[in-house]
Amino acid sequence: MIALRHVEKSYPVGGGQTFVLRDISLDVARGEFVTIMGPSGAGKSTLLAVLGMLDAAWKGSYRFQDSDVLALSTKARAELNKQHIGFVFQQYHLIDGLTVSENLDIPLSYRNIPRGERQAMVADVLDRFHMVGKKDVFPPQL
Repeated sequence: MIALRHVEKSYPVGGGQTFVLRDISLDVARGEFVTIMGPSGAGKSTLLAVLGMLDAAWKGSYRFQDSDVLALSTKARAELNKQHIGFVFQQYHLIDGLTVSENLDIPLSYRNIPRGERQAMVADVLDRFHMVGKKDVFPPQL
């Protein structure tokens, strides 16, 4: 579960501040998929950095799985990110020399998930997104 409350991020500009995020509140239930859309400069990447625990220089509150993210140490935030956060980037950032299946497996291997469990997770994602037939395809072939 994710719960953001009154999240704000700003940068000093001249004698004032420019807000990139202003009073953002959001709830995401376990298992929900969320898409963040908006025009260039709307704060999408900044919000993703907050959600991904890559940025701690903001105000408000962020609870992730019953943890107050801002109260966590940098190391604890990194571990929480490593175990539970993943991004699908617009540019994909797939490794051309690996198949779709292998590209999905790589980040799971960083989490020390046993191979059999990773294979089941990859198969589930491929099935969920109707890509089972593309599991052995390389990114340039997609």
